[in-house]
Amino acid sequence: MNLSLIDRYMVRSITLPLIGTLVIAAMLLTLDKMLRLFDFVVATGGPVSVVWRMLANLLPEYAALAIPLGLMLGILLAFRKLALSSELDALRGIGVGYGRMLKVPYMFAVGLLVVNLGIVSFLEPYSRYNYEGLRFDLRSGALGAAIDVGEYNKLGDGITLRIEESEDEGTVLKGIFVSMEEDNGRRIAASATQGQFLATDDPSTILFRLQDGRLIHDEPDFATPRTLAFDTYDLPIALPETSSFRERGRGDIIKELTLPEVAAIAYGGKASSREENLAARANLHFRLVEVFMMLMLPLLAVALAVPPKRSSSSLGIFVAIVIVVTYHKINQYAEAAGAQGRLNPEVALYTPLLGMLALICWMYHVIAHRPGGQPIGALEAAFAKFGKLIKRVIPDPRARALAKRREAEEAPAE
Repeated sequence: MNLSLIDRYMVRSITLPLIGTLVIAAMLLTLDKMLRLFDFVVATGGPVSVVWRMLANLLPEYAALAIPLGLMLGILLAFRKLALSSELDALRGIGVGYGRMLKVPYMFAVGLLVVNLGIVSFLEPYSRYNYEGLRFDLRSGALGAAIDVGEYNKLGDGITLRIEESEDEGTVLKGIFVSMEEDNGRRIAASATQGQFLATDDPSTILFRLQDGRLIHDEPDFATPRTLAFDTYDLPIALPETSSFRERGRGDIIKELTLPEVAAIAYGGKASSREENLAARANLHFRLVEVFMMLMLPLLAVALAVPPKRSSSSLGIFVAIVIVVTYHKINQYAEAAGAQGRLNPEVALYTPLLGMLALICWMYHVIAHRPGGQPIGALEAAFAKFGKLIKRVIPDPRARALAKRREAEEAPAE
């Protein structure tokens, strides 16, 4: 596609704020979740490395949220820059209207819409399922939860273990005490200076090889417990049984299914109950309206990017973020209400979409086809009055210092 000089300039103006917004949004969401994941992993005794795997599985969900916001802010900041530098007036003066200038923004919008549709349709469901699988493995101990050094650890029914020191990432254990008690009354207690865990052919059993220690064996038919001093002793330990993780999408978790799978449940007759059908319809249309809304974001960005003449107000940026976030929250509520049967899923999700389309089209019409039009002119005026009131209540420190200096200069010399 041949791009004119204006188009190439628009590409450069939009790309930098778009990428910057995506990176910042992803970092903020990731850092907020990272702290909670560290607390969760530490509480369950799992390896810290699993935090990065869990965060990697959350990135598609965060990208689906950050891409629309980044697209809108990238276009808005680019047009705001054109307006503040009077380049927008120059372009319009030579006959380049808003419709022509929206060519490049819509190229970005369509491209990112395809990317976002692929994320919410296929990538996000699988990553969400993998994330829940890691949480399940942490709770069940399947990821090899670390043994707390210096504390008594329960490895199953009747098995207690205490380790004084751990070296070489847990491959060498020192200062060992282990106690085993079975239902038939058999009891074994052993202490050793060193030991290590070894795998066996049976996945439900591990071998604990003890070195240089002493063992006490007691059973109901023994008159006295038997003792044994050993150089090396292999103690088999039966691992507690852990249930396998559920299949993807089971347990009424529609969000783990791909878009074609959700459509088959919603309208293909594969729903096992009315509740499952409602949940599938609500989730299907939630994904679609969230993606389709991206086609209206360039118009919203342009409508809110241009401040009033002789003003550098940034109120439009704030209003744009509030509109996008509020619309997302309304869709989340509509999805939940539709899944519960309190509202019709299609009506609940497409009514806010049509309302947003009407609002954005009106705002774009005002900025593009009315001379000097401002879609949020009333808000801008109220914001300006509020700013003046704040300045009166909280005077500028530099103005106060300047006033004191003038008073000192005008005071008669003694």
